[in-house]
Amino acid sequence: MQGIKENPLGAAPVPRLMLKFAIPSIIAMLVGALYNIVDQLFIGQAVGTLGNAATNIAFPLSTSCLALALLFGIGGASCFNLTMGKGERETAAYYVGNAVSMLLICGLTLAAISQIFLTPLLRAFGAPNDVLPYAQDYVRITAFGFPFMLLTTGGGHLIRADGSPKMTMICNLTGAIINTILDAFFVMVLKMGMQGAALATVIGQVISALIVVIYMTRYKTVSLQKKHFGVKWKYTKRIISIGTASFFNQLAMMVVQIVLNNSLKHYGELSVYGEAIPLACAGIVMKVNQVFFSIVIGIGQGSQPIESFSYGARKYPRVRETFRLAMFAGGSISLLSFILFQLFPRQIIAMFGSGSESYYQFGISYFKVFLFFTFLNFMQPITSTFFTSIGKPVKGIFLSLTRQILFLLPLVVILPLFMGIDGILYAGPIADVLAAVATGIMAAMEFRSMRKLEKSL
Repeated sequence: MQGIKENPLGAAPVPRLMLKFAIPSIIAMLVGALYNIVDQLFIGQAVGTLGNAATNIAFPLSTSCLALALLFGIGGASCFNLTMGKGERETAAYYVGNAVSMLLICGLTLAAISQIFLTPLLRAFGAPNDVLPYAQDYVRITAFGFPFMLLTTGGGHLIRADGSPKMTMICNLTGAIINTILDAFFVMVLKMGMQGAALATVIGQVISALIVVIYMTRYKTVSLQKKHFGVKWKYTKRIISIGTASFFNQLAMMVVQIVLNNSLKHYGELSVYGEAIPLACAGIVMKVNQVFFSIVIGIGQGSQPIESFSYGARKYPRVRETFRLAMFAGGSISLLSFILFQLFPRQIIAMFGSGSESYYQFGISYFKVFLFFTFLNFMQPITSTFFTSIGKPVKGIFLSLTRQILFLLPLVVILPLFMGIDGILYAGPIADVLAAVATGIMAAMEFRSMRKLEKSL
């Protein structure tokens, strides 16, 4: 017990720990979002509306990479911290090694599938005929970076679990800076278009992944050996069970995005906007919103090691304090994002290239209507991560599915039948309100149960 008491995760002031873990996590998540934002900024300026639409069509593959990275990254990190909180160091090392191996295996598998079934996948994602060639040029190259993207994103969570959040930040920042510089050179100077943006992305991901690999040879809290990286089902199963909530959250986003793209294509063709404008605008709005969402997710991930260790050590007041602090920070960011999205939508859209007045009209409506309840959207990801952190993946999975699958997906399908393309816009705020209500109820019930556990000690 003495080792547990001396561990900073169980003893240091929670606000200070939150700053230590959340800020690097936020930066790491922002960097991941900026990979897509930077590509879209340069593509929008150099290629135009069709290029913007193509990056939106290709985005489900990036989301699938993130889903797998979170499955084994957050799953492995949570298992590691929970096990370390119980004082089981040798078992904890196997969780890290198995997570790293699965990240690499899944990345290689996804890259192969993307190359073999490229055109059918892009068609399924909603690519119109005039957008398809741009999306093909982009994905043919970015698919080679999938193993490195998974290793960077998932490995970052494992590095943070080792008490090195700054190194996670360095891994991601290095790749993002390289990507930005090469994007400018390949796209704007060499005029390589979609292929140049894709190549810049892959090179940045390779460099970041190399840093992760080097760190794994010098893991601090446990000594990682070759035997720890051999995939064993008893460890991988636990990692998957814990990481499934984060995985399904991203997978749900991917499914909704595919349905959304096809709906935008179909109802856009029936409207004054045509097929490409709704796809291009939705891609811009989604990626800008991802910046906000990345901050919120980063806050949740920053709270994860503290919540996991404290819950494993039965320090329930620290768990509650960490959760409350994360919710306050997430709520503040959400309110600021709401103000920006409502007051400056045209200025934000203009950053991604020029377009017709119809282009701006649809983009502004998408920002103002679809994201109207942005100030509530911090609740679901932070609470879902909380359930994962305390080893209750089933609740985390259910909560991660509420907004995307249970609410948004049916609304995206049903409302346009009566309202046309405007129905897609109104599906967003309705789903947000319903998800916030479900989150509030589940969080209140869990903390009531936690107080009972505390009284029984």
